[in-house]
Amino acid sequence: AASRNDVRPRSSTLHLTPPTSHTDTLSLFSPSFRLFPSHQRNLSFPHPAPSGNGPQPAPSTMSLSSDLWPPVSPEELEINKAETLKRELVWITEETIKACRQLKHGLDDCYALIAPIDPGSTLVMSTPRNEKVKGTMTRVGSRLVKGSLNLQLRTTPAISVALSPSSPIHVHALDDLHTHLSQSIDLLSLTLARDPPHDPPSVASTLALISDSLAESMALLKGPPLNLPDASWQTSSCPPHHFSPPLPANLSFHVGLQDSCIVLVLRTLEPVDAPVHLGTKLGLAIGTVRRIEHDEMDLVFRYSPSGDGSAEPKRGSSRRSFDPATGGRGAQDVYVREKVRVESADPSLISLQSKLGYLNNMLCQTRRNLATVMAVADVDC
Repeated sequence: AASRNDVRPRSSTLHLTPPTSHTDTLSLFSPSFRLFPSHQRNLSFPHPAPSGNGPQPAPSTMSLSSDLWPPVSPEELEINKAETLKRELVWITEETIKACRQLKHGLDDCYALIAPIDPGSTLVMSTPRNEKVKGTMTRVGSRLVKGSLNLQLRTTPAISVALSPSSPIHVHALDDLHTHLSQSIDLLSLTLARDPPHDPPSVASTLALISDSLAESMALLKGPPLNLPDASWQTSSCPPHHFSPPLPANLSFHVGLQDSCIVLVLRTLEPVDAPVHLGTKLGLAIGTVRRIEHDEMDLVFRYSPSGDGSAEPKRGSSRRSFDPATGGRGAQDVYVREKVRVESADPSLISLQSKLGYLNNMLCQTRRNLATVMAVADVDC
């Protein structure tokens, strides 16, 4: 007979099948895991294999239902859904306000790049590979305050041009850029000064206005397309009183922006009804006199020497009025005999364009995020 110590009772301990992944471990043993009632679950656990040659147990299986438990009525589900969307809208609005603070900080940096702070930026204005134009100009804010240029054009005698200290030249594109940045900063200041909670539709409309302003600012720095003719010089050339001594009447001095560069275009003009010298006719006929070829040759332009006031300082909210029907005072039809274009890269404007591009991308992403949540929450922009 076997002794009592040799009798070993059969183990009744249950063994769970180990999870196959880390996700299964979390789902089985996390505090939020709840087993469904017996009629909604089918769990079986493997028992230890009996000794001997008895029947083997069936393999373990586990299936869970995706139904909510305890069950929630459709009315309660809609209430919970509305509360969740409301919390999401409050959260995205707070995140948008945080982005607005970053945007304002970036626009303040952009404004400082074109602020009228001395000593400004000194720009080299010289033609490459020749000395038709040679000199420098100084930009402070949106104004060209001083400069001197030596001109050696083929159709005019060599002259030296100096900007008058008492009458600086205002670059029209930089004035408009300054206005757009100021308006954007003011709108952001008003939005951030409001006490929470913020109204999502109001924030969305403010961001839309700022987005339009930034797009126009970037377009001003980009300038007009090079493949299209620019007729602004006919009315916005700098009047002679900006220079000391005054410019000759047949010389057009036009300043603009192109790809964050200050662009100077000089044109020597000739009235349409001006008589042609007999020697010039003979030289053109036999080939001893060659015409200067450019993209504006043989075209008639309506030129206003007095300008439209875009180079003048602002008085109030507008500059001097200009009547396009009459073409300004003393307008006349002219030919362009010679045209010289000079570009000077401005480091401050290049940095400004880069910053505005980044801020515009950030603003577009912020607007999309806010609009998406507002659309899901059925809130009109």
